[in-house]
Amino acid sequence: MLITRTTWHTATMTQPPMAEAVHDALTDSQHLGFLGERPIDEVIEHARSFVAALEGINGTVIDLGAGGGVPGLVIAHDRPDLHLVMIDRRVKRTDFLRRVVTRLGWSEHVDVVTGDVTGVATRSPGLMDAAVARGFGPPDVTLSLASQLVRPGGRIVISEPPSGNRWAADLIADLEVYRIEEAVSQVAVFERDSFT
Repeated sequence: MLITRTTWHTATMTQPPMAEAVHDALTDSQHLGFLGERPIDEVIEHARSFVAALEGINGTVIDLGAGGGVPGLVIAHDRPDLHLVMIDRRVKRTDFLRRVVTRLGWSEHVDVVTGDVTGVATRSPGLMDAAVARGFGPPDVTLSLASQLVRPGGRIVISEPPSGNRWAADLIADLEVYRIEEAVSQVAVFERDSFT
């Protein structure tokens, strides 16, 4: 059975201007081949869909497959009240992200981890307040790992393709999450059932 709730909708949020240093870091990431060729301003706009979907979330957010810095660096910029964990298994990318985080002075609220998300989900289940993913992996794998990482009542935000529904009702039911319909465009927003 597909369970959806539509009680949470994000109002249009006024975002602070993007710091030039963040824009430059994302441009560097793109030049290194960690991001596609989409214009950086569009990349930032898309990443701000994740920020909007995190409205009302406090605590720790994990960015799955954070290698190129999106959406993590934009979340860190716009929501410095959150503790952000950026995880990727590729050393070149996490080394780059560590340097960016240090240069931006965010070491107090952003951790960069080189490792496999599956291992973290097995060792530390249910510790995150939210999980975000952009281009991490197949939808079923991404949602499954994210649901293991977030606490009951935690939020999961995953980038959506331009069209189509890729979320099987039986998968959503098996993972004991529900989709927040039409919460924010460009991303799928789920919450883990607080009764699990």
